[in-house]
Order: sequence, then structure tokens, then C-alpha cells
Amino acid sequence: MSAPTHWWWIRHAPVPGGGTRIFGRRDVDCDVSDAAGLRALAGILPKNAVGIVSPLKRTRQTYDALIAAGASLPAPIVEPDLAEQSFGLWEGLSWPEMEAGDPATYAAFWADPTGQAPPGGESYAAMLERVAAAVAAITARHSGRDLVCVSHGGTIRAAVATALRVSPETAMAIVIDNLTLTRISYVGGGLLRGRGGTWMIRGVNAPCRLP
Repeated sequence: MSAPTHWWWIRHAPVPGGGTRIFGRRDVDCDVSDAAGLRALAGILPKNAVGIVSPLKRTRQTYDALIAAGASLPAPIVEPDLAEQSFGLWEGLSWPEMEAGDPATYAAFWADPTGQAPPGGESYAAMLERVAAAVAAITARHSGRDLVCVSHGGTIRAAVATALRVSPETAMAIVIDNLTLTRISYVGGGLLRGRGGTWMIRGVNAPCRLP
């Protein structure tokens, strides 16, 4: 049986204004001033890992801040398919602004919020399929390794949903906060006498330190 492949998922540091606006694929800066939190995360990350970020600079800024805080990480691989969900024309807006700008489209979105794509964007169901395919390919490519990936809330939620084999609707109940650690592992031979590969959930949305 091959050694498990361990994913160490970290959601990027917070984006100023991120609590009120949807940024999606908009390439905005994040706030890496939480030195204590970054040191706490850096202190528990494995050595000799494969490093991964999305194409959005807030993941690379967080990754570099973890290195500055003491993490032993290589130059990261940039994986386009691990980017956040695209919200198209709604990126940079608050939910009230989306509704005011196009009430009919806004109502249609909330009638099916995982299957309906924002205008010019991507549905969450489509994103989940994208992330699932990328995670499978990366896991196969780096079988048996530790993978430290700084990514996004929607992306990490999709990875956990894939491991649990739950629907996009159920996946929306998974909370992923900024600067938290989520760990899942893939066992290629499975756990039930080798009956296919199996995902193990080791921890979801673990804070970088206790309050």
C-alpha cells in the first residue's frame, strides 16, 4: 500500500473589507499583520513539503508571510484550478449592491445558489467539479507527499466536500475562516482491505491559535 498523501490547506490572510464584499477572482491584497497567528501556523507545518498557491496574489502573500514566520517551504507551484469561485460582474460588490443593481438576477441566483452562476461568473457546483479534478490530479502527481496549499475559502470547502462526497448544497455548511488549517489525507489503497482510494478528514477550520 502506498503512503498517504497529506494535504495541509490554509486559507489566506484576511482581505480588508472582505467581511462585507465578495472578491472572488479579483486580485486584491491581504493583511498579513497577524504575526502571532502566522508564527503559530508556521510552527506546525511539515518540512520537505510541496508548496502550492493559487494564481491570486493574496495566497502568495500569505505563503511568503508563513516563510517569514519560520515555515520551511519551497518556492510554490501555482495551480490555476485552485483559484476562488468567480463571481463575474458581482466581484467587489456587497450583497445589497448586487441586489440593487439587478434584482431579477439576484433573485434567480438565490433560488439556486450553488447551481446558478453569478452574471459572468461560475456556479459553486461547477467550481466544486473543477477543484475535485485538480485535487485528484495533484494528489496523483505528488503521491505520498505532504502538500501545503494556501488557497481560498471556497476552494478548501470544495476539497473537504470532495473528500466527504457531499453535494454542493451540503458543502455550503462547511465554514473556512482566514488563517485556519484544514487537513485531509488520501490513502490510495483504501481503508477497507484495499477497496479503492479513501479520504481521511484530520481537521477542518482549525484556528491558528486558541482565542
